Amino acid sequence: MSPRGNADLSPESLLFAYANGAFPMSDPDTGRVDYYTCDPRCVIPLDDRFHIAKSLARTVKSGRFTIRFDTAFGAVIRACATDRNEENRSWISDEIVAAYEALHRLGFAHSVEAWRQGTLVGGLYGVSLGAAFFGESMFSRPALGGRDASKVCMVHLVERLRERGFELLDSQYGNPLIHAFGAFDVAADEYERLLERAVQREVGF
Repeated sequence: MSPRGNADLSPESLLFAYANGAFPMSDPDTGRVDYYTCDPRCVIPLDDRFHIAKSLARTVKSGRFTIRFDTAFGAVIRACATDRNEENRSWISDEIVAAYEALHRLGFAHSVEAWRQGTLVGGLYGVSLGAAFFGESMFSRPALGGRDASKVCMVHLVERLRERGFELLDSQYGNPLIHAFGAFDVAADEYERLLERAVQREVGF
């Protein structure tokens, strides 16, 4: 992972960064925001390599959650911007929240939301540019009935991206949750090739 200097978080700078494989993160101690790249890059497949565990498939089909898109973007990104524990602190600062809310108003940042009995219990958000979607963060609230809610949102996100003709679902870094869906790492040069092709196509989220 390599920093790229002090970050300008204007919509134009954010979109330029994504189109060139970079993304912003803030330091939880200092609040400093920098742009980063990573090699390898984790990609979630949009073809038949995307894997849904049988238990998760049952949850998706059960209708336990009402899934909505872009109805509570601000609530989703703020829920993602919480420290998970002392070792896993949030990189989503107030400055980043404000920048992505501006990007959302312009139609480039999106949320997938899981609701249960009128309460937001899970979700994820990311950025769409051309035929690429850049997943940023996800959350769930098991204490409110949201067990597996973020995973269900991921399934619905992939379904939507497939329907709309997206080519690339970028996860930046891999983790066990993402790898369970069939995500895999690609080298930086391969990622750049996939990204360049995807951002040149115009599809709507």
